Amino acid sequence: MAAPASLPHLLCDEPALPGLLFAMVFDEDGKGRIIGHDEELPAPGSFGEGFLWLHLNLADARLEGLTAEGRFGPPRLAAMAFSRDEHQRIAVEERFVGGVVADLAREAADRPNPKGRLHFVMGPRFLVSGRRHPVVGPDRTREAAAEGKPITAPVRLLEALVGHVVNAMAALGAALSDELDAIEDHILDEAVRDERRRIGPIRRDAVRLHRQLLGLRAVFHRFEEDGEAEGLPDREIATAARIAQRLDSLDRDMLAMAERSRLLQDELAARLAEQSNRQLFNLSILTALFLPPTLVTGVFGMNTKGLFLSDLEEGSLIALFIAAASALAAYLVIRGIGVRTPRR
Repeated sequence: MAAPASLPHLLCDEPALPGLLFAMVFDEDGKGRIIGHDEELPAPGSFGEGFLWLHLNLADARLEGLTAEGRFGPPRLAAMAFSRDEHQRIAVEERFVGGVVADLAREAADRPNPKGRLHFVMGPRFLVSGRRHPVVGPDRTREAAAEGKPITAPVRLLEALVGHVVNAMAALGAALSDELDAIEDHILDEAVRDERRRIGPIRRDAVRLHRQLLGLRAVFHRFEEDGEAEGLPDREIATAARIAQRLDSLDRDMLAMAERSRLLQDELAARLAEQSNRQLFNLSILTALFLPPTLVTGVFGMNTKGLFLSDLEEGSLIALFIAAASALAAYLVIRGIGVRTPRR
């Protein structure tokens, strides 16, 4: 008789820990394994020679009590890390590290939103991460670990989380740069169509990415400085320095792209203003040319006695000739005073 298949994990099932989205255990070789729904969840810091990763949904109000009990590290540090304050920050307490860092929020739109946040508390043998809205970093890190990528320590897990965030930001920046290249080609070819509408969202996203990276850089530079002051192991400090260096490089690229989008926006505005000026100039010339003939036709259109040329058979032809001559005279006057079409 075949063994019965395991029951599926239903959405209504109660997780082993309030707000728990998933849990992974890593052995001493860094191989990760998802903890099943029916398995007992080990306490943070008690998993042999490996470590434990818990990922939480911070919208669950029951987590506040567990945080106050010290289930996720020092209560004050965990309360700071899991609070609703979305400001990027980091703190070190008793060789535990907690903070809030930028992430990309997963949305149904064509590109992720740079306004996501990842909260975390890291200890010697565990890392507890959390979010209030779906973000990119934890899901991609879990997939990579499930596929066999070794992660040998909590600080390496934090580096992997931030690394996936950086990769996603870099990919988003590359997509924005490609769009800027296409817009720049259209501007140089003077084939401007809807570039003004397209460049606005690009500049907005570039500025947002730069703002998030600026805070992320500050967090890991602070991690490096506070880690040295608090006596964290050299591995943690070196990892923080490596992450900060990578963030510095990416932020320079984002800053350059934001500046480039601003310059393209200014150039596009100048091109559109030049085009508008050229159209207004042509309209002004046409108005000046047609003003004298309009005056002539207005005079001959008066219903008054004694209107000249009214008794002549060729009066209409003579009036048309006068109108044409007045337009020619206006044109000669315009050329005589040096009015020219604006150069492109």
